[in-house]
Amino acid sequence: MKNLPENFGSLVFNDAVMRDRLPKETYNALKRTMEQGKHLDPSIAHIVANAMKDWAVEKGVTHFTHWFQPMTGTTAEKHDSFISPVAGGGVIMEFSGKELIKGEPDASSFPSGGLRATFEARGYTAWDPTSYAFIKDDTLCIPTAFCSYSGEALDKKTPLLRSMEALNRQALRILRLFGDKETVHVDTTVGPEQEYFLVDKKLYEERKDLLFCGRTLFGAKPPKGQELDDHYFGTIKTRVQAFMKDLDEELWKLGVYAKTEHNEVAPAQHELAPIFTTTNIAADHNQLTMEMMKKVAERHGLTCLLHEKPFAGVNGSGKHNNWSISTNTGVNLLDPGDSPRENAQFLLFLTAVVKAVDEYQDLLRASVATAGNDHRLGANEAPPAIVSMFVGDELMEVLESIMRETAYESKDKVEMKVGVHTLPRFIKDTTDRNRTSPFAFTGNKFEFRMPGSSQSISGINIVLNTIAAETLCQFADVLEESKDFTSDLHNLVKDTLTSHRRILFNGNNYSPEWVLEAEKRGLLNLKTTADALPYFVHEKNVELFVKHKVFTAGEMHARYEIMLEGYCKTLNIEALTMLEMVKKDILPAVSNYCRDLTATALQKRQLLPECSCEVEEALVKRLSKLSACLYQKNDKLEKALLDCKAYTDLQELANYYRDVVLLSMQETRTVADELETIVGSSYWPYPTYCDLLFHV
Repeated sequence: MKNLPENFGSLVFNDAVMRDRLPKETYNALKRTMEQGKHLDPSIAHIVANAMKDWAVEKGVTHFTHWFQPMTGTTAEKHDSFISPVAGGGVIMEFSGKELIKGEPDASSFPSGGLRATFEARGYTAWDPTSYAFIKDDTLCIPTAFCSYSGEALDKKTPLLRSMEALNRQALRILRLFGDKETVHVDTTVGPEQEYFLVDKKLYEERKDLLFCGRTLFGAKPPKGQELDDHYFGTIKTRVQAFMKDLDEELWKLGVYAKTEHNEVAPAQHELAPIFTTTNIAADHNQLTMEMMKKVAERHGLTCLLHEKPFAGVNGSGKHNNWSISTNTGVNLLDPGDSPRENAQFLLFLTAVVKAVDEYQDLLRASVATAGNDHRLGANEAPPAIVSMFVGDELMEVLESIMRETAYESKDKVEMKVGVHTLPRFIKDTTDRNRTSPFAFTGNKFEFRMPGSSQSISGINIVLNTIAAETLCQFADVLEESKDFTSDLHNLVKDTLTSHRRILFNGNNYSPEWVLEAEKRGLLNLKTTADALPYFVHEKNVELFVKHKVFTAGEMHARYEIMLEGYCKTLNIEALTMLEMVKKDILPAVSNYCRDLTATALQKRQLLPECSCEVEEALVKRLSKLSACLYQKNDKLEKALLDCKAYTDLQELANYYRDVVLLSMQETRTVADELETIVGSSYWPYPTYCDLLFHV
């Protein structure tokens, strides 16, 4: 891309395009909606629609779609052309305000969690004017919300927008108490770091487990993994570099702020990180990023794996959700400034987040609960399932001084010296980073490190926005009645921090000692999705979302059902795939190898009766024993799946998958992986970890 600034956002109906193509009054009205959350005037829709259509047609576009995000976690679209018939058998290109504002897709086949019956097909998509329209695959894509005929949210965008409005309302109440009359809108901003694997497409297509499940259900550990730490930040391979270059250009044209890219810890693993933007747009951009990663990989003969744990024995992939709160005037409300001890406004917002994370740790854990993420959380590459907060040594000292009401002596800035005179000196950060923490303060934002790589970031940020809105609401209720604002503010911060100190932990979250300490503190350790999801619909959590008009009680219970069903279906697909791989591929491969070993031994004895056949005999004996064991384990797994039919309650079924099916799958895998280490490589039916991780 020769002229990046000129080409950036070239496929986006962005602010510059709108300013150029819309009448001034229309442009200003639309901007008020986008920046201040003002109600959209429907009368401007036709003007905007016509300008969108003209702009898109000039770029060769013939179709438009309402681009939405159903509760599948992916995106959906139905394409319509701009053509409209005219007399004489011709057509003209038209796009009306009505078509811009409202679409009517079939909603019957999308997850609804019981909000509607299958035969009730009508659903609506509604234009989201806060997110720019864009061109993808020669189609004008209009970001939209998605709801049922009776008005329930059937998507991830609608509640995300509601949660942003909830936080805006409460944050403005707090800012007014500090005398801020300039801020008219407060938004959360997000920068989601996206981890992924790249494998050769031909090898990928030879693995049924990767095709059906997105992860390997079998695979012996290769001689070399990530032990030498030589892949992390290492030289990017030529083929991967070409992919990254192509990906950047595609994302830049779509206005996605793709910034940082590098090799991650595991072989064949990589990361892309964008610049922060408003949460709603960040969610749209991340969905586009995942889609483009897959498409661009195909062009390069690669497949992009977004599963949280595609390979056992090496690091899995997460999606670190960097979250902050900013005003329309450009002020980051989580920036401590040079003197955090004296920055009362920052301390109040920080304290609100501390309280929110402690009181709603169950919701945060549930927001990242998936079958895929269960394999990743708690391993030594991701935070544990216990939610805690890291604030760094300096900030912890500030908070301790407030709780103890002692003086705090700010630390002088330290110049970093590395002992080489020719190297430049620079100012050292006031605190180190803690990569083991699930929820870490990193200077002027929080990094929520628990989300899985394949997840939509909408659900995570719905929770973050809403729990922060609730604690800010509680603070505003107290301080708006205050007679001595300074004194009451100090006491509120001090008392809240003291009450919620248990959530603060700056140590090693991987250590066994922390698990015991967390239990003493009363922190939850929800190890699996089946453990975590019931907390989503606990009474206090339903009351929270209903109070702030983010979800109705029905919408919450629907999402609980959808997440439970997704967990069960995922594990069922994996188990069925495992059964097929063992029956049709692995056992026949072992049998063929045994046959040839036996034939070799017989031929040796026929030729030379005194010739030793010890190797062949030992291998056949061992293989026969293991293949019999694998057959038994597979049979046990098949029976376990049949017993699933006895469960009608989804939570009980999820518990059964967790306790019985997953255990049986692991037992089956253990035997199959041992067989892989013995069977001749030319006989083994699938590309191995050596092939997949080191042949890109």
